[in-house]
Amino acid sequence: MALSSKEKLNRFYQQFLPNDQVLIVIFADPDAIACAMAVKRLLWRRVAGVTISHINVIERPDNLAMIRLLKIPMVHIDRIKPEVFSRFVLVDSQPEHNALFSRIQPHVIIDHHPETETKAPFMDIRPQYGATASILTEYLQAAKIKPSAKLATALVYAVKIDTNDFQRKTLPEDLRAFQYLYKYANTSLVRKIERAFLKLDYLKYFRVALENKRLIKGNIYTHLGPVTNADVCVLIADFFMAIDKVTWSIVSGLWQDKLIVIFRNDGLRKDAGKIAKRSFGQMGTAGGHKSMARAEIPVATLQGGPDLKNDTRVLSWIIKKTREKN
Repeated sequence: MALSSKEKLNRFYQQFLPNDQVLIVIFADPDAIACAMAVKRLLWRRVAGVTISHINVIERPDNLAMIRLLKIPMVHIDRIKPEVFSRFVLVDSQPEHNALFSRIQPHVIIDHHPETETKAPFMDIRPQYGATASILTEYLQAAKIKPSAKLATALVYAVKIDTNDFQRKTLPEDLRAFQYLYKYANTSLVRKIERAFLKLDYLKYFRVALENKRLIKGNIYTHLGPVTNADVCVLIADFFMAIDKVTWSIVSGLWQDKLIVIFRNDGLRKDAGKIAKRSFGQMGTAGGHKSMARAEIPVATLQGGPDLKNDTRVLSWIIKKTREKN
């Protein structure tokens, strides 16, 4: 029998004691950031302290704008001493999604990605939801907490981004969460955050992407070579999906000794998360949703594979690996 939102909230609260120091760990993107803010609000005056920590380097302009405009305090995981904390919370991710999550043993996991083999004392994983922010909005409503303008703005933006303005697969619950939050959000700030998505030095990668692209039966592939930020691959993968008759977009790049592969599709084709995992899961971390996914493969595991200094060969290798599973 499914638990009500109130029952889930009560079980969530049972994981914490008044003297707990809580660490919320995220891979910082709009959904994760907003959910961390929501968890912090839920625990206000219920625990001794709450800290939000991110495992990634935040360089994507819209993420930076969101943090700056909403004044969100966060600390990188490298500056954290885990022994200081008594409870750990993971939102919008699961431990298998990134090796850096292994630094903690979560007591609470709230997520909307497909469920892995993770176990924690409290888990609320709903892969059918378009955004984890929608789940946390239900928690706030169950707690009878009216979100502040900053929190509502963050959650609204998270739902918009993760559902691609409700163009990706969503539930009525996502729409209801958005409608509830919208009346409390600062829509001017939402627009400011939305517009801050591109840096000037990213433009060179669009040129490389266009020059290296290959189109095969509606599938567009490109390899960018070394990139200064893995989010460049995400931006270009989304850009290619706006092209008429493109049904799949697969963009790769080299970043921090890893081969990053970003998957996008129109939501009508095979499951992007499953394709990513089948293609690259045994080499690194891989997975995602039906229409969007990501793989991160350590360069060290590719010895004997493609010549990473030869962009053409890397692209050919990625095409072969993904088409074998697609």
